[in-house]
Formats: sequence, structure tokens, C-alpha cells
Amino acid sequence: MTTLITGADGYLGRRITAALRGEDLILAVRCADEAELDRKRARLARVADAPVVPVDLRDADPFAHVDPRPVTRIIHAAALIRFDVSRDTADQVNVAGTARVRDFAHRCDRLDRLMLLSTLYSAGRRRGEVHETRHDDTGFVNHYEWSKWAAEECLLDVPGLPVTVARLPTLIAEDAGGAVAQYNAFHHTMRLYHAGLLTLLPGDPATPLSLATAEFTVDAVTALLAAPPGIYQICSGPVNLGTAIDTAFAAFEQDPDFRRRMLPRPIPCDRAGFRDLAQAARQLRGGPLQPALASVAPFAEQLYLPKHFRTDRLRAAWPGYRPQDATALVAAACTDLIKRSFHVTAH
Repeated sequence: MTTLITGADGYLGRRITAALRGEDLILAVRCADEAELDRKRARLARVADAPVVPVDLRDADPFAHVDPRPVTRIIHAAALIRFDVSRDTADQVNVAGTARVRDFAHRCDRLDRLMLLSTLYSAGRRRGEVHETRHDDTGFVNHYEWSKWAAEECLLDVPGLPVTVARLPTLIAEDAGGAVAQYNAFHHTMRLYHAGLLTLLPGDPATPLSLATAEFTVDAVTALLAAPPGIYQICSGPVNLGTAIDTAFAAFEQDPDFRRRMLPRPIPCDRAGFRDLAQAARQLRGGPLQPALASVAPFAEQLYLPKHFRTDRLRAAWPGYRPQDATALVAAACTDLIKRSFHVTAH
């Protein structure tokens, strides 16, 4: 049994590789030249003893030099994860790249699993309960969401492939201790609040947020390798937006420097008001407001679209499922960010 992992050098890819240490693995990474490939090989050698191969999903045949005969499982973790990505770039990497993984999968005669790491927000603009089923196109807040939905469809449209779609939450810490090793939209937004650069709260305070640790997510992904193919939503216990912000500010207020600045908690802002503010900020030259709002705007509209992700299939397939306390996780992550002065070194 040999597992090919795309994006093996990425944040989740490395952690999945570590979780599968001792199994036969092929680690696919994108690199610009031999020097970068050597650096990535050295880094991954600390995680697992496995061959590292160069694969650029933008190439016409990125797997031309990968032998398909031993491959029994593919975990497609490679993706461009940016809420402000252009449609063309998202299409090229996340959609066309997934199609090339699919084409390679067809050449793997022994394949028994093709797992796509997707996102809970492939649900797009839909509201209410979101089930572990295929989504119709109901529109999307940004091109990243659209590209992950289109990547799902690219695989689910093909009969006969043993496809698992794992829809992932927003990862805000390594584990329940709160250690932060990679920034994403959550951390950038917390930094803006801590610095006093954002004083409004875009979104409905009652909107549930699906936040989790890398540990929880990797455990789920590896458990699903042994589960029947299908669609699974990797979601732990949610926390609503208002509670998350209150929890973050309670952590910030333990910081003497933050207390001295006497910053108020953000005021909820309706959708129209936030759009007007973001539009006005785009016209400004210089100053902190424009970049602050620019970093939040690409995903802010989701915060007005409350979703409740069902996890019935995940719970049935993963005997080790245990919900996490998302409120405690927010507190731990924000406390860690303060200790690090919001400087995070990836590892």
C-alpha cells in the first residue's frame, strides 16, 4: 500500500505525512529548481523516510515521472489557499490541478482511495444546515470558495473513482494548547483587533464559526482513509462569532500593553455598512484602514451567512471523534499570539 501526498510540504501535508510515518509514501512537492527541491527533501526527511518528487500541478502532465503502479491511495492536499486569489489563478491551481490529479488517478490500477482536502466553505452562499452531500452552485463569496467547490465537482462527476471529499474547518492552532504555527484569516483579523486597526465587527454575531486544531483535523483525515468513500465534513464544536470576539478580547485584556491602550470592543456592522466602508477605504491613499479592511473583505460576507455543518457521516465513520471546545481554543490561540507578539514562525 503506497500513498501519494500532494502538497506534502504544506502546513497540513507535513502533518499528514508525519501521521503516516512508517507507511510507504510518495511525497509530491512544487519547487522552482533543484536547490528548492533539495531544501524540501531535507525538511521532509525530518518527518518521514520517503521519496520526495517534484510535481507542479500547473504543468500539462505533472505526474509524468511518477510511477502509478504502486500507488493505492492519493491524498490531494496541494492547493492555493487565499481568500483574495483571482479567479484565473484559483482555476489554474485548484481546479485544473485537481483535474490533473484525477487523470493520474485513472492510471493507478491499484487505487482504492482518492482523497481531496476541500473546505467547509465550498458551501458558498447557502445558509442553514449544510449536509455531507454534493452542493449545487448557489454562488460564492470569493474565488477560493468557488475553486474548491469546482474541484469537488471535478472528482465527484467521474463514476468509478473511489473519492473521499474531506471538507476542512479553519485551523487556528496546533492543538488544544493553542500554539500557532501558521497564520490565516483568523489570525490576521485578531492582529487587526489587537492593534486597534479594526473597530467594526463584520457579520452576524450569532453566525457559527467552524474552528479546529491541526491535530483534530489530521486525526480525522487519517481516520477517513479507512472509511468508505464519500463526503465528510470535518467540523468540531462551533463557536458563534460574537462569543469568539468576546473571548479574544478577554485574552487581549490580560496583556498590560493592550489594557493601557484602552481599545473598545468592535461594534457589529451590517452587511451594507461594511460594504460601504470597504468601498470607501479602497479610495484612500495610505494609512492603516485600507490594508486592514482589504485583508478582511474577501471573507467577511460569509460572516453574514450562518451555516450549521452536519457531521453525521463523520461521526459514524470515525470512532475516535471527540468535539473540541472552540471557545477555549480561541482563548488559547489568542493567548499564544500575544506571547509571540503576533510573530509566527512556520514549522
